Amino acid sequence: MHDFAAAIFDLDGTLLDSMHVWEKIDFYFLSKRGIPVPEDYARTIAPLSFQQVARYTIDRFSLKTTEEEIMREWQDMARHEYANEIRLKNHAFEYLTALKQRGVKLATATSLHPELSEPVLRNNGIYDFFDVQCSTDEVGRGKEFPDIFLLAAERLNTQASSCVVFEDILPAVRSAKRARMRVYCIQDDASSHDEAELRKIADGYFRDFREAPLPSFKPIERE
Repeated sequence: MHDFAAAIFDLDGTLLDSMHVWEKIDFYFLSKRGIPVPEDYARTIAPLSFQQVARYTIDRFSLKTTEEEIMREWQDMARHEYANEIRLKNHAFEYLTALKQRGVKLATATSLHPELSEPVLRNNGIYDFFDVQCSTDEVGRGKEFPDIFLLAAERLNTQASSCVVFEDILPAVRSAKRARMRVYCIQDDASSHDEAELRKIADGYFRDFREAPLPSFKPIERE
């Protein structure tokens, strides 16, 4: 049974082939301060909101700075890549187009600041595909909690049980399931260490969007 009324998409690592950018940013940011990147750092911060990551980084490395200063530094480092270089995952554009043709409502659910998410979506020609855009900073908690997915469903005026979520990290898959949503995982190298568990928990695990399901009802005729 593949019928659904709305689809909620994570950006980094799901729609966007972008995790390598954050690996570089983590390296340059910490190495500039004489700190090697801990093996568990990327995995720990993956489900957190942008502000939570800044707070965690300050606390973990005893940095003498503010959350706002760190977030600005990260955004400055990422701005060019998101505006010009980052591309969609394979067949993502075709899949989004097919969903729009079927009248499926679309939302983003991301920890990215709009200063980064809007340019990358526009540069890849999909900004106007989405009916609503949601950020973890709006709900004050990261994706280890279902708040952002519930916010997206509310803004789409759609019951949670009629939504599907596309994600790439384990904490987000778990929390979206707690929200009573169907959850599909898109493979990403950055979360490959959790593949076995993701396959167990998610409703589907796909190498790319060619494998993602479409609603079984007929496409809506558009004028």
